Amino acid sequence: MRILITGVGGFVGRHLLRHLREVNPSAEFHGSVIEDPPPLIDPALTCHTVDLKDPAAVLDLVERVEPTHIYHLAAQASPRLSFELPWETLENNIRSQLNIIQACLTLHITPRMLVVSSAEIYGPVRPEDQPLREDTPLRPANPYGVSKVAQDLIGLQYHLSHHLPILRARPFNHLGPGQREGFVAVDFAIQIARIEARQQPPELHVGNLSAQRDFTDVRDVVRAYSLIMERGTPGEAYNVATGNSISIEDLLKTMLARSTTPITVRTDPTRFLPLDIPIIRGDATRLYNRTGWRPLIPLETTLDDVMTDCRERVRRMLAASRF
Repeated sequence: MRILITGVGGFVGRHLLRHLREVNPSAEFHGSVIEDPPPLIDPALTCHTVDLKDPAAVLDLVERVEPTHIYHLAAQASPRLSFELPWETLENNIRSQLNIIQACLTLHITPRMLVVSSAEIYGPVRPEDQPLREDTPLRPANPYGVSKVAQDLIGLQYHLSHHLPILRARPFNHLGPGQREGFVAVDFAIQIARIEARQQPPELHVGNLSAQRDFTDVRDVVRAYSLIMERGTPGEAYNVATGNSISIEDLLKTMLARSTTPITVRTDPTRFLPLDIPIIRGDATRLYNRTGWRPLIPLETTLDDVMTDCRERVRRMLAASRF
């Protein structure tokens, strides 16, 4: 078994690699990164620095690795940033996936391939039409969501037109240790950590707190990806969700309760999206029935881990600034 993980140096990629190493210890692991890989990513990994938008470079990568399984994670993953960089988001997310698929066709290989879409493809849906199922109409509300619709349907198209064993995952919001800033839980946690370290005034800046989201721990998400790859039916799409939603306000309250210092919350209009979807909650029945997957890690445990991780980041930053 030769496994290729694109975007292996990212938040989800690192967790996926760790999980796959545990469940497939005899596999050969390869990963792609856009820049030189960070140190200590994993000694068992063969890392390839590749611009996935370059078709020749992707063809060379796939020819050298000859993967039996491809987890395609690499993407511009921020809905907020996609409003600032719409074309860059579309080009990066769509072209990279097409290059991988076409490389496989050119080389006449048929690895099982997991395409990672997003719950953002469903867009704004009325509360009474929740939870969202895989047959919910697609109404993306940001350029990132549009790019993910394209990735999702391109995966389906090449399964139908060329019989490639492509599977589609539609993860809802996920979080956990190692996530970069720009996502809500880590943005709260890093501000709390900076306030506790007296590196920021005791004011936490927030955007829209009324939105409700379905959060899954990243370690449960990558376990779902592995099970979809192993047991999923090519051509099918699988929501990855808990089926429960929590408001961003309640998420914030839970995190503030873990702070060691009093903090005032301030609304920052610059943190609002042009269109923010009021509620997102997923129905993962198809995933449950096909693979037996269930989310195992409670949200409170995840938030504890996120807080610990962000406090450590601030501690390292302060230690480095002393030299």
